[in-house]
Amino acid sequence: MAEIARAAGISKALLYHYFPSKQAFFAATLEAAAAEVAGRVRPAAGAPPGEQLASALDAWLAWIDGNRTAYATLMRSAGAHVEARELVDRVRDETGALIVRALWRADGAPPRLRAAVRGWLWFVDGACLDWLEHGGLDRVALRELLAGTLAGAIEAAGEPAVAARLR
Repeated sequence: MAEIARAAGISKALLYHYFPSKQAFFAATLEAAAAEVAGRVRPAAGAPPGEQLASALDAWLAWIDGNRTAYATLMRSAGAHVEARELVDRVRDETGALIVRALWRADGAPPRLRAAVRGWLWFVDGACLDWLEHGGLDRVALRELLAGTLAGAIEAAGEPAVAARLR
């Protein structure tokens, strides 16, 4: 905490005034990053689903590219830190619900569609970690891979017409 206070140009006491523990500071930092990312990836309303997906993925990958260490640390620490796990779970839940609503456009989406979208979100994190660790793909190639796997998962869930709207 002393190092953080020095970097911010404030006293350690002031930092502890706002964040009574390292865990509280960590949680607040995670929430701020999640809000920033949510603002960046929100697709333009009214655009076709495939364009919305491409623009959201472009924004997501740009954020990851600019925050490589933070993203990798978050993903790898999610199992060890309750705050990180809860944040990742909440973001996946909200993102999955947003995607399902955009694609299904009605209440009562089939459970297989919901499961395909949620499973895809786990795939996204795994593919992004691989991209950071091993490289070999540029952002456009990774975006195409991610978009294609979502369409494939939705098609495998028995919704080829829904998947076609992403292509």
